[in-house]
Amino acid sequence: MKRQFDVIVIGGGPAGIMSAISAATLGTKVALFEKNKRLGKKLLMTGGGRCNVTNNQPVDDLIAHIPGNGRFLYSTFSQWDNQDIMAFFQERNIALKEEDHGRIFPVSDKSKTIVSALEDELVALGVDLNFQTPVAKLIHNGEQLMGVRTEEEDVSAKSIIIATGGLTYPSTGATGDGYQFAKTVGHHITPLYPTESPINLDEDFIKDKTLQGLSLRDVRLSVMDEKNKEVTAHEMDLLFTHFGLSGPAALRCSGFVNQLLKTQQRVSLKLDCFPSLSKEELLKDLLERIENSSKSLKNSLSTLLPERLLTYFLNQLNLGRVSAAQVKKQQLLDLIGLCKNWNLVAKSTFGLERSFVTGGGIDLKEIDPKTMSSKKNTGLFFAGEVMDIHGYTGGFNITAALCTGHVAGTHAAYHAFS
Repeated sequence: MKRQFDVIVIGGGPAGIMSAISAATLGTKVALFEKNKRLGKKLLMTGGGRCNVTNNQPVDDLIAHIPGNGRFLYSTFSQWDNQDIMAFFQERNIALKEEDHGRIFPVSDKSKTIVSALEDELVALGVDLNFQTPVAKLIHNGEQLMGVRTEEEDVSAKSIIIATGGLTYPSTGATGDGYQFAKTVGHHITPLYPTESPINLDEDFIKDKTLQGLSLRDVRLSVMDEKNKEVTAHEMDLLFTHFGLSGPAALRCSGFVNQLLKTQQRVSLKLDCFPSLSKEELLKDLLERIENSSKSLKNSLSTLLPERLLTYFLNQLNLGRVSAAQVKKQQLLDLIGLCKNWNLVAKSTFGLERSFVTGGGIDLKEIDPKTMSSKKNTGLFFAGEVMDIHGYTGGFNITAALCTGHVAGTHAAYHAFS
């Protein structure tokens, strides 16, 4: 092997970049291998191109927003957390701002700002950057890891970090090769599935495009199991599309839908358009709206809901041509039933190739949560989405990637020194 390093990082996403930075900061000689022409290809796409770089919530809330084994990260966050992420960028003169739900963005509203800051740090630390250089395999001599093999050379290192991400967005170069690297040295991969994915509905209004493009603010979407027990629920924005549901509420529910679809053909969803109001409070509001009204019921309730949704609900109840004076209390209760407990049927989610995050990954039972090191191979470390960890959109996945990257890089450096 001609080239020798202390630490090799496979993957140039946020986890890999931060792994390389933290290892190099400690004085190790680091090489990073990336199959794309540049770093952070997926990172540039996040947050609608603005890069939701972390979330400013307490650690316990961060964990709660990482439904895929978030508790595994307690040790990671005790070493480096979201506050450290923000400090890292602010110390490099990157101004940050907080938006709704604790989401943190660069003031520039450009992902390029974040990626450039990370690139500059790698260069300043002298990390050996290898672009368009996919790793073909790990080199193992039967007793220990020795390095990696590319198409052109074998490169040795005392520590190797796999930070190759998941299987989503294949256009960014995601192929799942990190899973194969881990399997070849004895690691198990838990089943992979899409999370943070749009949901396909089996409803006539989807086929008819009745509600396509309609957005609802701060509604409550619930996922129900076969016994009609609530599995999860999220109160966020929702978007009706030509295929079903998207927007934050749908994305957060999608992983649970996908898991239920493994054992059943359809999954029941319930939508509450007024989660802050009880049925009694909503009835009082409706009665006040129609009191002494000479208008149609639809016109009397015109500001209750977006026009298309109100029209759809009224037509479902045969109330489209009813006047406010004619409507009966039971009919209002039926309308409230739709507003507060609208049953929808999910038939699938998007596949991995069109989802935001991969569920499943390298089995966490085989990874030391304090160091991100392999329990099976001395000198092997993991960071980011390649592990069986996934969070909701809103900066939680990037937080997990950057923080596990920092911890993996730190302990990979310590191992290289030992």
